[in-house]
Amino acid sequence: MQRQFGLQAQSARFWRLIRRESALVLVAKDFGFTEGPVWDPAGFLYLSDEVQNKIYKVSLDGQKTDIVALGDPDGSTYDQEHHLIDCASVLRAIIRVSPEGAVTVLADRYQGKKFNSPNDIVLGPDGALYFTDPTLDLPPGEKQELAFQGVFRLDGAGNVRLLSTELSQPNGLAFSPDGRKLYVDDSQQRNIRVYDFQRDGTLANGRIFGEEPGGEHDGVPDGIKVDRKGNLYVTGPGGIWVWDAQGTHLGTILMPEQPANLAWGGADLDALYITATTSLYKLATEVNGFVPYLNSPERRATTSSSR
Repeated sequence: MQRQFGLQAQSARFWRLIRRESALVLVAKDFGFTEGPVWDPAGFLYLSDEVQNKIYKVSLDGQKTDIVALGDPDGSTYDQEHHLIDCASVLRAIIRVSPEGAVTVLADRYQGKKFNSPNDIVLGPDGALYFTDPTLDLPPGEKQELAFQGVFRLDGAGNVRLLSTELSQPNGLAFSPDGRKLYVDDSQQRNIRVYDFQRDGTLANGRIFGEEPGGEHDGVPDGIKVDRKGNLYVTGPGGIWVWDAQGTHLGTILMPEQPANLAWGGADLDALYITATTSLYKLATEVNGFVPYLNSPERRATTSSSR
């Protein structure tokens, strides 16, 4: 059965976030497998292609330029200095990528042992980078050196701190707008966990936030983004599951291709840009997204004028 776009509400509150008549717009196509979208206020996105092994710069008219050839790039973000940061699965590293395509390895080990295959990354409220390290993309023929699949913190000095080992295959992650909670989903367990974020950069009180059950080929929890009201948008079976901050499933954005990740974009951060298998899509919303590297209006204005 061919998949189609649709909006499936579980609560009337879903329509406060997305209009009933909203249309899905195809921005760009003919990718291999899209991941890691990052919005730039200058009016373009970076995205990873895990099959074509490249990071692309994609304009809003669909034009794409490859920035760097890189084995299996994955989740990405900007850091607080507006550098592009990517989870490089084949390198088993967190890397910085310049606009010209120069690659700098920021971290590739914990206590002398190689990471598994870093998957997704987000800028924290303290300016550090937080990332997941499952074995989902461990390069063929290479051995797992760590005895766990972890959630880590990487600070500006290159120090790596282990925060959690309790997830089977940690994947997407996102902070709440107030910086008090960190959400991390588990692709193997098909659930989302939430932690209390401590001032010292550690996590506490991990508990199940929500479950996204589905069939073997229906898709799993992957990328997570949060709007300024604290609602979560989590890829999952069939599309993007929308949750309120209390863990109520408000509805699902059904997608014609299975999405892996998403990013807020547009001048008012009121559009979701969705990386879904071979394509990049756009969906207008009724809310404004929370983007950690564009957290304040002042930073948005400064960053936009500097590009």
